[in-house]
Amino acid sequence: MYIKTLTVSDINRYIKKAFDSDFILANCSIKGEISNFKLHSSGHMYFSLKDEYSRINCVMFRDSASKLNFLPEDGMKVVAKGRISVYEKEGVYQLYCSEMKPDGIGELYMAFEKLKAELDKKGLFDERHKKKIPACASKIGVITSPTGAAIRDIINVTKRRNDKVKILIYPALVQGVNASEDIIRGIYKLNSIEDVELIIIARGGGSIEELWCFNDEKLAEAIYNSKKPIITGVGHEIDYTIADFVSDRRAPTPSAAAEIAVFNMDEFLQRLLNYKNVISNYIGNRVNSERDRLFLLKKSLESYNPMVYIINQYETIDKFKQMLNLKMNTKVNEEKEKLTKINSLLSAHNPLNVLNRGYSIIEDEHNNVINTIEELNKKKRVKVIMKDGDGEFKFNRI
Repeated sequence: MYIKTLTVSDINRYIKKAFDSDFILANCSIKGEISNFKLHSSGHMYFSLKDEYSRINCVMFRDSASKLNFLPEDGMKVVAKGRISVYEKEGVYQLYCSEMKPDGIGELYMAFEKLKAELDKKGLFDERHKKKIPACASKIGVITSPTGAAIRDIINVTKRRNDKVKILIYPALVQGVNASEDIIRGIYKLNSIEDVELIIIARGGGSIEELWCFNDEKLAEAIYNSKKPIITGVGHEIDYTIADFVSDRRAPTPSAAAEIAVFNMDEFLQRLLNYKNVISNYIGNRVNSERDRLFLLKKSLESYNPMVYIINQYETIDKFKQMLNLKMNTKVNEEKEKLTKINSLLSAHNPLNVLNRGYSIIEDEHNNVINTIEELNKKKRVKVIMKDGDGEFKFNRI
């Protein structure tokens, strides 16, 4: 019998076609425990499903993984639905998973989603009804197990952040049939204590069955109707309960709930110091600015001071005075020079100066100059003026 020789790719392709054409392998559900789980940055999930005897590799692509309402993790028992096919390049078969749900708790998830939808429709999750978390609560009520790790974490965080904050613990069941009723009684009790400003409902991590008491409708209504704000810190970061959706603030862990509820005294004091420095710097800068402004105003007032103006006008007056004196002196000197010239001219033409050369002037009794013999003959008395004086003469005519 002739046997055809195939390449590796040929045989892998043939096996893949055989897998893909098989009805059971094309649509199957497999239950097992997750191991080697890896969430790739692309959003794809790679893991294995195993039982006590075997293991199968699985892959869940991003589109299908985005529809999950929980995050798979190692050790979790699940039921995965999809198709088994061959990855030709590696020659291995694996489950291409399209759906996944936790094994044995499918009914709980369905009940959870149903109650969540009903309460959402009633408005219990509406952000408008969320109460404001006090920024500086001095007394906080905590509803949790008094022996669990949650209360130790809350106490440690509170001491670290602010040891002045008081914690009032209401010991309650946080797991089991009667746990939700116990938590409700804690809410009513802490609401009746006047100085309790904030309530924390806390529990450490666990399975969905262990956290199921926090998915109670009556508990959700009690949280909604609480007069005081409530923070829930239930389970781990991936755990969500109905109580988380209806509470005023959801924290991923009990420790995180304490971080939210208790204000950090060191940070608060540092913030006050920063405010003090800011105010001090502002006041200092403002004072310096106003001082500089007043200095400029003072300088401006000094510049426009009437006395300064008057003093400056004194200088102007002195300049005018000097100018006037200069002009007056110049004018006087000019007039003196003119008078000197006129005086010289008058002196040159003064008839009295002629007397110095031996001449005389004859005047009548009325001081009229007699300058002809005819007039002299008519006079009986005359005055003769000479250079050294004058005298009167009387004529006796024959």
